[in-house]
Amino acid sequence: MGIRAFKYLSVLSIPLAVFFSFTGTGMICFLPLIYAFVIIPLLELTLGKNANNLNQVQEDLARSNKLYDFVLYSIVPIHFGFLFWFFYAIQEPDLSFIDQIGRTSAMGLLCGLFGINVAHELGHRATKWEQGMSKLLLLSTQYTHFFIEHNEGHHKNVCTPEDPATAKLNENVYAFYLRSIFLSYRSAWMIEMKRLKRKKKSSFSLENRMIQMSLTQVLFCAVVVLVFGWMVLMWYLLAALFGILLLETINYIEHYGLSRIKVSEFRYEDAGVQHSWNSDHTLGRLMLYELSRHSDHHAHPNRKYQILRHHDDSPQMPTGYPGMMVIAAFPPLWFAIINPKIKALSK
Repeated sequence: MGIRAFKYLSVLSIPLAVFFSFTGTGMICFLPLIYAFVIIPLLELTLGKNANNLNQVQEDLARSNKLYDFVLYSIVPIHFGFLFWFFYAIQEPDLSFIDQIGRTSAMGLLCGLFGINVAHELGHRATKWEQGMSKLLLLSTQYTHFFIEHNEGHHKNVCTPEDPATAKLNENVYAFYLRSIFLSYRSAWMIEMKRLKRKKKSSFSLENRMIQMSLTQVLFCAVVVLVFGWMVLMWYLLAALFGILLLETINYIEHYGLSRIKVSEFRYEDAGVQHSWNSDHTLGRLMLYELSRHSDHHAHPNRKYQILRHHDDSPQMPTGYPGMMVIAAFPPLWFAIINPKIKALSK
């Protein structure tokens, strides 16, 4: 059973591609993007999907197997190792502007895949030190407020008008970026201010987690400037933005067009497995640490990635999340594929 954990090390093929980006020039600098959004989606279509769930004995063994945790923890030093390498790789002499764009996109891919996706998994853990690793990863992509808004806002309000991270029917991904990024940030501040108000504490103090996180992000950027200079900071912030947009693209596809019924003036129906788009395509599941089994994640937010389940009642994507992210970039194509599925769900 323990050998199953090592299949998730396949995600290290992404930093391997980034290695070639940081050491090469020309088109090779864009290898991570080509791998993530061309090769992997094509392989997903070839390899197909696996909707099988672990039986109870297998699930109990997987839940207690620390190898799955260590695979996850190993991403933290790997990610920061590549981040600091990026600070040097982006300022190599004789590097063309196109090469810099390629290397920045490669780092941005890691910011999205490791800096936010792995942080998402760790952010749902119960221990303070695992949550600390989550916050550290989010710091690397300047998106620390995600820790508050996702756990205390999104999971509560998903598929309602109160959730900025739920995409509306016929909303394109580019409009969604603006709404989700800015309103999620605002939501995190509101959540924190309400928390402090309940505790009868001032919102404008260092007890405010948003102030703590904002100061930490500013300090991190200041260190980058002092050690590497302003130009490196600009490239780093561009990479962080790329990672943020990858996250928001995933947010877009996870709940697009789905909604919970309002059962009274004060509450909506409980969030169920029918309120998230699911994908059982094997390769995407491995690369995203089972994030694409998103229906079960929302039904059981504290369930570890290795034991997330398929549910027959959840809406299914026609391909894996990496492929759906590519399709989302072309709104007419996205609407043509997904809108009929939503209409079918309502019958």
